[in-house]
Amino acid sequence: MNVTDTNRAQLSGKVLAPLQYSHTAYDIDFFSGKLCCRRLSGKEDILPFLVPASMTELLHTGEVLLRGQIRSYNEYSPEGTHLRLKLFVRQCVGQSVGDCNTVLLEGHICKKPVYRETPFGRQITDLLLAVNRSHGKSDYIPVIVWGKNAQFARELQVGQKIRAEGRFQSRSYEKQLSDGASEQRTAYEVSASTIYLIL
Repeated sequence: MNVTDTNRAQLSGKVLAPLQYSHTAYDIDFFSGKLCCRRLSGKEDILPFLVPASMTELLHTGEVLLRGQIRSYNEYSPEGTHLRLKLFVRQCVGQSVGDCNTVLLEGHICKKPVYRETPFGRQITDLLLAVNRSHGKSDYIPVIVWGKNAQFARELQVGQKIRAEGRFQSRSYEKQLSDGASEQRTAYEVSASTIYLIL
């Protein structure tokens, strides 16, 4: 199976602020940016993306449609290593024609699922999915599952292969710091609307 068949994402939205130089790899300059994606509910997700320099001119039009893969990156800070997600852009299709945020992932459960219920009784299961990439690399992608899917996902075992379909989203949370203070942070994850076990 082609690696692009196991990790596909398509997002439409508005590019925010100027792009910033990120890094150079294999003699290619990459730039980072933020895409504002609207949900059906009207809520907006501010999602990070990474794009090669050759595509940056296509992203100054405001509303765009981007295709690529959800990638994970290690970010280092004095507090330790943090897993960060970004849309790795492979294709800028052009101007957006409506709201679109679709992600398809196939990979293996690499951490025991964590099940919980919200104060309002909503069932949630957190998964960590290892999705193979070319050159022997993998992306480690947090996936959140709701309701009946959460009940199914809580029984999954480490090593099992699944297919998840949903959207790339941002979520704000409050982080308690070691000095007793708290800090508002943003987490990125894939919210899965459907999930299947691959035998």
